[in-house]
Amino acid sequence: MAPPMKVYGWAVSPWMARALVCLEEAGADYEIVPMSRCGGDHRRPEHLAKNPFGEIPVLEDGDLTLYQSRAIARYVLRKLKPELLREGDLEGSAMVDAWMEVEAHHMEPALWPIIRHSIIGQYVGRDRDHQAVIDENLDRLRKVLPAYEARLSVCKYLAGDVISAADLCHFGFMRYFMATEYAGLVHAYPHVKAWWDALLARPSVQKVMAGMPPDFGYASGNIP
Repeated sequence: MAPPMKVYGWAVSPWMARALVCLEEAGADYEIVPMSRCGGDHRRPEHLAKNPFGEIPVLEDGDLTLYQSRAIARYVLRKLKPELLREGDLEGSAMVDAWMEVEAHHMEPALWPIIRHSIIGQYVGRDRDHQAVIDENLDRLRKVLPAYEARLSVCKYLAGDVISAADLCHFGFMRYFMATEYAGLVHAYPHVKAWWDALLARPSVQKVMAGMPPDFGYASGNIP
């Protein structure tokens, strides 16, 4: 029997969550190798040998070492559950790719500054212009969400009527954004809200979310 895959990182990370939820959906045999961001584990030579950019997550599967969360998600699903990538379906796989690109270039870049300044900033200190940064990215999000609403008004999930990697890859950042005071922005779009509720109901998401306190663990002092 092959040894389990290893995933290096800290569970509260939205990038880590992207990989973990796909591992869970694929039914992968894996183990998390916990690291400490506060302890600088990601800057140590042994980690930089795995990822020269000093980021997480990193996946090890046999002789393969892979970084970048979306690449890990695609690899795991291609190996174990290719239907979540619509492999073999030219149009279906194109839609998965398209919405993964939308998430990468439009959704995450809008959500992360809001999360960073409205949640993490409470504990590590805020820039003087933090509200301006939040407002700027809320405006970006207001331009993005109508496209999601339009798409989800004609199909239950982003790449069609069954879930795919395109949906799963949204989970990590959406989880934290929906813990902010600005979650009502999503609630204003009924099809987007229904999509998010369906995603939240999945056992894979529930399991990964259990390791993602809404404040990243700052209030309890359990910061990785």
